[in-house]
Formats: sequence, structure tokens, C-alpha cells
Amino acid sequence: MTYTKNDLIGHLGALGVNPKGTLMVHLSYKAVGEVDGRGDAVLDALTEYMRQGLLVLPCHTWENVNPKNPVMDVLYTPSCVGALTELFRKRQGVVRSLHPTHSLAAAGIDAAEFLRGEEHIRTPCGKHGVYHKLSERRAQILLIGVNLTRCTFIHGIEEWHGAVGSISHKPSDYFVVGYNGLRLHTPQYRHCARLGSETFGKLEPEALRQSVMLIKRFGNAGARLIDAAALEEMTAAFIRSDPEYLLRH
Repeated sequence: MTYTKNDLIGHLGALGVNPKGTLMVHLSYKAVGEVDGRGDAVLDALTEYMRQGLLVLPCHTWENVNPKNPVMDVLYTPSCVGALTELFRKRQGVVRSLHPTHSLAAAGIDAAEFLRGEEHIRTPCGKHGVYHKLSERRAQILLIGVNLTRCTFIHGIEEWHGAVGSISHKPSDYFVVGYNGLRLHTPQYRHCARLGSETFGKLEPEALRQSVMLIKRFGNAGARLIDAAALEEMTAAFIRSDPEYLLRH
């Protein structure tokens, strides 16, 4: 079956996505299946559905911005987390945040204000940064064709609630070049090498049981819709009980 943009818009409605809210999307384009208009049509569906709200996609650069290559240029440094994120950040009306390794791109209501100040965040998903704002505004997180192991928001929960071993003890020098061409120094406490996201999947049974997450579909892909604030509350309880909970399978 080949899906149209309108088919995908219908799937977003069936999922219960709030078109006037804030939606953070992680997606695998291949998992969606054949789409008339390909990747652009997928982005059109998301953008049109969220035209009265705020649409956010990751445009991370941690793979190509590192201590040996420590400069992220907001206009030119490519995203390392999927072709659609790279396509999205280049679209008219899309704004990208000034975080050197974990930038986000957004379109819609208050996009620029939502992303403002990321050059002052000193960790990948620091408190008062954009990932924390997702919880504060009770955003929804939509995982299309991927599971919780691709949910960067959970790294933020680790940071905010003191998970053992989540962040390095010493900063590394990073820089970001903004839209005005100025280069800013943004030292970063990085994710520890031993920390990964492969254990995050063990949160899924409890997330489903507590109705923090539901699973339906978007195209051919399984689609997980998550209440960000509820996921933080649930995961924080595990971390308070066992600060190393997410470091073990």
C-alpha cells in the first residue's frame, strides 16, 4: 500500500496527537512504508497537522561534533539522526537550537522562543533546556518505527533526577556558530561512554500499564505516543529507588 499525506494526517488524529500542543518526533522513515511524495510528504503531514501547535524534531550532531572536531555550525553542520531530520531543519520556517551536540529543530507556534538559550546549556539535555521544557509544557513524544531506546528525553530524566554515571565529571570545550555567524564557547559535560539508551526499552511494560504510552500505527510503522511529563514522573520513581536502574538490562 502507498500512503498519502492525508492518510498520515488521519493516523496522527487516530493516535490522539494534540494538534495545538507540542509534539516531539523520533522516526524511522523506512518503517513507515511507501509514501506518495516520500520524505517530504511525511514532513508535510506532521507540519500541517501541527500548524496550530509546535512540531519538534532532533537534529543532533554528537556523531560529527566531538572533542577532535568541537564546532557546530547551526546552518551547515548536518544532523546525524536520520535523513528526515536533516530535510526538516532546512525547511522554510524551521528554527534550530544552538546546542553543540543535541540541537533540536522546531516549526510552529513559539518555535524560536522554545529553542532560545540552548547555547547556555552545559549538558546534552540539561535542566531548563528544551528537553526539560517538553516536560514542563506536558508535550507529547511520538516514536514512529522506533521504541524507547531512541527516546533522548529519557537521558534528560537521568540528568534531572541524579542517575548514577549519566554525565562526565569534567567538561570538554565545544563551540557553536549561530545564525549571526558569531562563534560562542559552550563547554559541555558529556554523556559518559558507558551510558547508552539500549536499556530504556525495559520501561515500556510499565509505561503501557500506567497509560503513559499507547501504541498504534503511522503508515506501516508502530507508533508510540507518550506523555512526556508522565514518563518523567514514572522513570524518576525508578531512579529514586535505584540510581543505577537504567545502567542495567
